[in-house]
Amino acid sequence: MAIDQFIANEVKSNDVVLFMKGTPQFPMCGFSGQVVQILDYLGVPYKGLNVLENDELRQGIKEFSNWPTIPQLYVKGEFVGGCDIIREMFQAGELQGLMKEKGLAVKEPQA
Repeated sequence: MAIDQFIANEVKSNDVVLFMKGTPQFPMCGFSGQVVQILDYLGVPYKGLNVLENDELRQGIKEFSNWPTIPQLYVKGEFVGGCDIIREMFQAGELQGLMKEKGLAVKEPQA
């Protein structure tokens, strides 16, 4: 299977996919770690794909999204952004809104 088909399949068959350096349990860069923390805080189930294990995937995801950096977050097949965009959306409450809009349950913050 060509790498772009693999990526398209992962993005289509998982509600939330994070292309990252390392794994959700062991992020290998600070930016990937920040996005993992945000997703874990929101309690949204997601699939993490480690681009460090496969050079073809690492290059392929950049071409697939036309976005130069990793991590990259996809929600319901739609590219949302990298670390800075995800962090800004989270801080503004937009990421939580996007997840709910797409039909995904988000943990509500404890009052």
